[in-house]
Amino acid sequence: MKVPLSWLRDYVDIKLPAHDIAEKLSRAGLEVEQMQYSGFARPQNLRMPPSDLPELEWDREKIFVAQILQVKPHPNADRLTLALVDYGRDEPIQVVTGAPNIKVGERGMKVAFALEGARLFDGHHAGWELMTLKRAKIRGIESGCMVCSEKELAISQDHEGIILLPDDAPVGVPLADFLGDVVFEVKINPNMAHCASIIGVARQVAALTGKKLKLPSRDVSAETSSRGRKKKQSDPNSRVTMFRGANIAGQIDIIIENPELNPRFTAALLRATQIKSSPFWMQQRLKLCGMRPINNIVDATNYVMLETGQPLHAFDYDKLVARAQGIAPTIITRLPKPGEELETLDSVKRKLDPFTILVCDTRGALSIGGVMGGAESEVSAETKNVLLEAAAWSYLNIRRTMQAQHLASEAGFRFGRGVHPAQAIVGLKRAIEMMRQLGGGEIARGLIDKYPRKSKPIAINLPLTQVTRLLGVEIPEKTVVKILESLEFKVQSKKAKGKNKSLVASRKSTVLQIVVPEHRLDVDGTDDLIEEIARIYGYDKIPDSLLNDVLPPQRANVDLEHEELARDLLIDAGLQEVTFYALTTPEREALLFAARGESVGATLAVAHDAPRVGLVTRAYVKIENPISAERAAMRQSLLANLLDLCAANLRFRARVNLFEVGNVYLKRDRDDLLLPRELASELPEDKNLALPLERRRVGIVMTGARAEPAWQTTDDARVDFFDLKGVIETLLAGLHIANATFAPSDHPAFHPGRAAKLKLGDAVIGEFGELHPVVREKFDLPAQTILIGELDLDALFANIPPGFAARALSRYPVITQDLALIVDEPIAAERVQELIAQTGGALLQSARLFDVYRGDQIPRGKKSLAYQLTFQADDRT
Repeated sequence: MKVPLSWLRDYVDIKLPAHDIAEKLSRAGLEVEQMQYSGFARPQNLRMPPSDLPELEWDREKIFVAQILQVKPHPNADRLTLALVDYGRDEPIQVVTGAPNIKVGERGMKVAFALEGARLFDGHHAGWELMTLKRAKIRGIESGCMVCSEKELAISQDHEGIILLPDDAPVGVPLADFLGDVVFEVKINPNMAHCASIIGVARQVAALTGKKLKLPSRDVSAETSSRGRKKKQSDPNSRVTMFRGANIAGQIDIIIENPELNPRFTAALLRATQIKSSPFWMQQRLKLCGMRPINNIVDATNYVMLETGQPLHAFDYDKLVARAQGIAPTIITRLPKPGEELETLDSVKRKLDPFTILVCDTRGALSIGGVMGGAESEVSAETKNVLLEAAAWSYLNIRRTMQAQHLASEAGFRFGRGVHPAQAIVGLKRAIEMMRQLGGGEIARGLIDKYPRKSKPIAINLPLTQVTRLLGVEIPEKTVVKILESLEFKVQSKKAKGKNKSLVASRKSTVLQIVVPEHRLDVDGTDDLIEEIARIYGYDKIPDSLLNDVLPPQRANVDLEHEELARDLLIDAGLQEVTFYALTTPEREALLFAARGESVGATLAVAHDAPRVGLVTRAYVKIENPISAERAAMRQSLLANLLDLCAANLRFRARVNLFEVGNVYLKRDRDDLLLPRELASELPEDKNLALPLERRRVGIVMTGARAEPAWQTTDDARVDFFDLKGVIETLLAGLHIANATFAPSDHPAFHPGRAAKLKLGDAVIGEFGELHPVVREKFDLPAQTILIGELDLDALFANIPPGFAARALSRYPVITQDLALIVDEPIAAERVQELIAQTGGALLQSARLFDVYRGDQIPRGKKSLAYQLTFQADDRT
């Protein structure tokens, strides 16, 4: 949320530099992420980054508020004019301008004026290019000065015309003094929803600086200066006094069908108003806050929302009457009917979910409550009568609606974090009078206020001893009371009766009786109050101290230790770790099975404790309200994401070795439910109450050269199946798993004959190999060897032995013997190696396959396997 310093200073009399204010807010939990200096120099030691716009210091000796005295036509150009400008210093200066928003014959306009030598941004450049203003001839007329647009001053990217300042802008004043500002970009976390307004932030600043908060009057007639500053300070509790029209009761009716979703709905009616542009000061503040000015009615609703945190919506009352066929309209808040649709203000026709709360009339939907208005009843240039709505909505339902509709708005941002129903009437009165001041007209007598579920104030008893116990520091009672009262909590101190009047006894017996202000929906217990005290008191003032207790026993997390060991082993093998979203689309993972046309859902086998999860078809775990179409389901494999990243990296580098450790999510069948048969049979057919089966896996992708190029060697060998197998063997050895075996794999993701299964006993716990060429093309990978693998870590960790014995190295020499065997083609080399190990005797240390031969001397259907046998004794030669 953007917070202009000039607006903030309307409510708190602070003279601190902007960066000091930002530091205080950030220390108190209201993080200031960015600061934008407009017209002022950024402090050199400020580490906070600027926002998206560049920054420009307006030279106080060269950039001024000025007035155009005369506009004449350019003698040599139809689209240029000559403006005579008085900037309050020397004689008026003539400048050449092509601004379309000043015409020949006009005079008296206040503008931003730059003298020769001023540093500005080039308004005609597509990007942001600084220039120094120099004297030059423009179509035969010499000009060295300029009347400026917003882009040239880095206020915005607008270069359609020059800035026209209000009539009360003082000529000759440096522009920085009149228009310069600092804008804070504040991060509103969910626990700081009460700060989602200018007043909310001002309340924090007032508490942090010990200043008094000056709330604005609901009578905005005091706020008509160019920068929005009050000319006088009215009673903050004053009420709207301009109820001159007919009573509103006979002109509109409100019905709330779902008070749990819409606890309060208020409305006011403004008749015979005039739609026009907002005053300069309002437009400027809206722009600084990142909003586009539209007209005085819409701008007033946005202004009050930014100021108070209460979103509002304005309807064209005459359109509502027309929809009601000439009678007083009835506004109904309800859930949508089956198949109901609504075209919102962004010109999108939306299908409405059953849980979406709507603002309707008797003909149909008018707006999505708390999120966005509808196109049929919006205020237009022809609007004369305005119905203003201020309501309260269920924040959970607003969040759900925005996610389902993929629709974000300023109103939804605030309602989705929580706005108390009491704020509705405050915002309504403030906005309706502001509209009257800006557009004229009469406010109908009375207000419509439907409040079926009135909330009661929250009262909390806070013992001072509890504050000391949780914070570890004794804060004086007066300080605690002052902090809470500065945040608008009502505080009463209550002490137990007795003769002991000592200070210690008095503190132990003191209980603060506190009433929570209505805007603080986040406070409902003593811990919340103590957090507020700590924030304002200052976390930096709380000294470090050791726990005054025995440390609890430190128990090892064996699975976590195993996982960290696996990560270290893979990194030591030359791989880099990456992390991805666990959300994907079934269509993306289906590409892994493109070579055989396998159905979506085929997954790698897992351990024996999930017997129905293997190479079978399974439905995906879908997300009800996905954040995007690309994140609509929980992944069933790590490989698709790894291949996407591999393709992206190969555009910039020739060698990629990556791994990821993460969960996959497999949807359980009804048969997987761990429920008694009779209870499971009672579940509805369309309901699956089981949580997904989560398995911890490691995925690997390797491609490119076996080693980085170096001057010592010209070897450019590329990784192959055995490099990946070696990485997996390294992982197994590091985890001390000795009983794993390998077998051929026919998984459709792999190249036939270049893939293997990793087995523990009869259970397949992973597969790896060279990626199938068809799958490689589907993932936009180049025509080279791509190696992938995925292992079930849960199964691996379950087979790590609880302990192992170190073996001393033998001092005696080894003897090697080569052995070649001719076997049938289908017999796996692994099986032959197992037989050699079983029959080789106690001295056989290893048997390594070093050659496979098929040729003229070998019969058809046979192959020759050559092994190197290594023998060694521990006690003799």
